[in-house]
Amino acid sequence: MDTSVIELRKHLKKKLDVSRYEHTIGVSYMCQALAMRYGYDLHKAEMAGLFHDCAKKYDDTTMLNKCLEHGLPITEDEREEPSLLHAKLGAWMAENKYGIKDKDILNAIECHTTGKTGMSLLDKILYVADYIEPGRYKAGNLTEMRRLAFLDLDRACLSIMESILDYLHSAKCQIDQKTIQACEDMKRVVNSRSESE
Repeated sequence: MDTSVIELRKHLKKKLDVSRYEHTIGVSYMCQALAMRYGYDLHKAEMAGLFHDCAKKYDDTTMLNKCLEHGLPITEDEREEPSLLHAKLGAWMAENKYGIKDKDILNAIECHTTGKTGMSLLDKILYVADYIEPGRYKAGNLTEMRRLAFLDLDRACLSIMESILDYLHSAKCQIDQKTIQACEDMKRVVNSRSESE
């Protein structure tokens, strides 16, 4: 194992609470497993997993203030639900505090909570890994999502997005427009692929 990865893990372990750190390690491993399955760069997948929640050490108000301080654009949805900012702030931190310069990794971190239109392979790997990592247990459809993730990543993304939107609707939670747009885009991807098969 790369010694720099070991050092990064040690640093994150000091910065994150125990459950967040365990989740981070689980997501990192799951990213690597999905990268192996779909022929993606293991190191990039591992880095995306390690840093996806690095901003979760802050409360909502602090995240909002840090985004404003660093000139990061904030949408109305993010102002209403500042917890969404951990992805955007996390990408900024990965680049500016941890020296991650790879745009694929930074983009995946930035969209891992809401998804986005035109998701790359790494975007999808991180999005799915965050949902299905072994420490997760609350979602009712985890067994099926975990199976589907290794069969068809696009369908897994779509199913997770639909499940999240159903939950947010039923709980009457704020829904970021990027999540709705990402879900519609993923439906188009899956449907157009189905038509050509």
